Amino acid sequence: MENLIALVNRLQRACTALGDHGEESSLPTLWDALPTIAVVGGQSSGKSSVLESIVGKDFLPRGSGIVTRRPLVLQLHRIEEGREYAEFGHLPRKRFTDFAAVRKEIADETDRETGRSKQISSVPIYLSIYSPYVVNLTLIDLPGLTKVAVEGQPDSIVLDIENMVRSYIEKPNCIILAISPANQDLATSDAIKISREVDPKGERTFGVLTKIDLMDKGTDAVDMLEGKSYKLQFPWIGVVNRSQADINKNVDMIAARRREKEYFSSTPEYRHLANRMGSEHLGKVLSKHLESVIKSRIPGLQSLINKTIIELETELSRLGKPIATDAGGKLYMIMEICRSFDGNFKEHLDGVRPGGDKIYYVFDNQLPAALKRLQFDKQLSMDNVRKLITEADGYQPHLIAPEQGYRRLIESSIVSMRGPAEAAVDAVHAILKELIHKAISETAELKQYPSLRVEVSNAAVESLDRMRDESKKATLQLVEMECSYLTVDFFRKLPQDIEKGGNPTHSIFDRYNDSYLRRIGSNVLSYVNMVCATLRNSIPKSVVYGQVREAKRSLLDHFFTDLGKKEGKQLGTLLDEDPAIMQRRLSLAKRLELYRAAQAEIDSVAWSK
Repeated sequence: MENLIALVNRLQRACTALGDHGEESSLPTLWDALPTIAVVGGQSSGKSSVLESIVGKDFLPRGSGIVTRRPLVLQLHRIEEGREYAEFGHLPRKRFTDFAAVRKEIADETDRETGRSKQISSVPIYLSIYSPYVVNLTLIDLPGLTKVAVEGQPDSIVLDIENMVRSYIEKPNCIILAISPANQDLATSDAIKISREVDPKGERTFGVLTKIDLMDKGTDAVDMLEGKSYKLQFPWIGVVNRSQADINKNVDMIAARRREKEYFSSTPEYRHLANRMGSEHLGKVLSKHLESVIKSRIPGLQSLINKTIIELETELSRLGKPIATDAGGKLYMIMEICRSFDGNFKEHLDGVRPGGDKIYYVFDNQLPAALKRLQFDKQLSMDNVRKLITEADGYQPHLIAPEQGYRRLIESSIVSMRGPAEAAVDAVHAILKELIHKAISETAELKQYPSLRVEVSNAAVESLDRMRDESKKATLQLVEMECSYLTVDFFRKLPQDIEKGGNPTHSIFDRYNDSYLRRIGSNVLSYVNMVCATLRNSIPKSVVYGQVREAKRSLLDHFFTDLGKKEGKQLGTLLDEDPAIMQRRLSLAKRLELYRAAQAEIDSVAWSK
C-alpha cells in the first residue's frame, strides 16, 4: 500500500515539472485527478504547527501576516533507518539535513516566484522529507485564509487566497484537512466555512482542533471533538501544539509529542478521547485514509490516462510536426510536405481520389461534341465550294481535277479544328488546376504554413501554365500537319469523271455545274471527316503527354530548383506557422510526456502487485 502514496508523489512531481498545476487550462489536467490532502485554515489557526507536529521537525517559515504564499506539497517518506533529510523538487540532487536551511529555502523559493512582494502564486513548491519518524503521507499546505489585507498587499489578496484555496478543495479527489482553533467560535472558523461550501455533507473533510490547551478556564472542546457542534463523517481530532515559548526555547518535537499525549490522557474532560487525539494519531489516520482513496481511484485513473493519451496523440498528429531549427532540417521538411502534396495530386489523377475522371470526360464528350459542332457540310455548301474552286483556278481553269481548289477547301475546313483542339487543352488545364487546389487543401501540413501553401500553389499553377503552352503548341501542330500534307491515297481511290461516264471534251464551264461541285464537296467532306476522326484520337494523346504526364512527372521541379538556392532564413519564412499553434504543440507534447510517464508509473505499481 505504501507504493500507492509514493506513486501519487511521483505523479505530482511530474505534473509540476511539466507545467500541470491543476489550473484552468485548455489542456487536460492530471493533477486534478490525483487524490490529495489540502491543509486549510485561517491565519494564526495553528496550521503550520500541526504540519510540523506531523513531521516532527521545525521547517516552516514563521512570522506575521501571510507567510505561506505558495502551495507547499509536502511529501513524507518513511525510511527504516538512517539520518533524516529533505529534498526540494527544484533542487533534486541536493539533500538538506539542517531543517533551518529547509525553512530558508522555502522562503527563498517563494520569493523567486513572487518577488519580495507579498503577492501569492499558485505554482507549488515540492518538499520531500525522509525520516524513520514519519508516516507515508502527502499534504498540500495552502496559504492561510485572511479577512483583511495588510500593508504591501493588494486589496484583492483576501479574495485571491480564498479562490486559490477553493480551486484545490472543490475538486472531488481532494481530502480537506480543516484546521480550526478551539479557543474561537467554530461557527466563525474560516476553514469550516469554506469547506462547508464545497463539501456540505462533510464526506471528505477531516476536522482538526488546535489550541485546546489555551481555552478559557471552565470551557472545553468536548462537544466539538465529539462532533456535536459540527458533524463530519470522520471523527474530529484534537492536537496540542508547542507554545511560542516552547518554540523560542527550541523544545524538540519528541518532547512536544510526549507532552501532548500526557495532556489528553491526564485531562479529565478528554481522557475518554485520548486514544484518538494528538498529531501522531492524526498522521496515521490521514495516511491510512489517503491509501484507501488512492487504491479506489487507480482503475479510474488508468482509464483517464489511457483515454487522454489517445486524445493528445490525435491532436498532435493533427497539428503536424514541429519546425526544424537548422537549414537542412527545414529544407527536408519542406520537401517532405511538397512530396505529400504531390502524392495527393497524383492520387487524383490515378483515380485513388476523385477528379481525374473529368479529364476523360473532356476527351470522350467535350472534344467530340466540339468537333461535331463545326458542321463541315455547311462549310462545304454549293456556293462556298464554287467560290473556292473558282478562286483557286485563277485566270486559267483546271483541266482535269481542281487540285488547288481541293486543297483550299480541305485546309479551310481543317483549320477550323484548331478551336476544339485549343479548347481541349484549356479544359484539361482547368481540371488540373482544380486538382491542384484540392490536393493543397487535403495536405494537412500545408494548412500549418500559409506562406508555403501560397508558394507551392503558385509554383504548381505556373508549371501547369508552362505545360499548357507547350501542349497547345504540340496539339495545334497536329492540326497544322494535317493541313500541310494531304493523304494522297485517299484521292487516288476516288472515282474519276471518265469512269463515271464523264466526257473530258465537255466545255470547261460544264465542270462547274452543280453535280460536279456536289461531288467535290462530298469528296472533301469525306476527307475532312477522316482527318477529324484521326485528330479525335491524337489530340487526347498529345494533351495527356504534354500536360497530364508532365504534371505527374515534374509538377514542382522548378520550385525544387529554386528551393535549393534558398538560405536558412529564407526557408524559415516559408515555414511561418502561427505562434499559437507552435505553443499549443509544445504544451501538448509536454502534457503527453506527463501522461506517458504516469502510465508507466501506474503500470509498474500494478505489475509489482
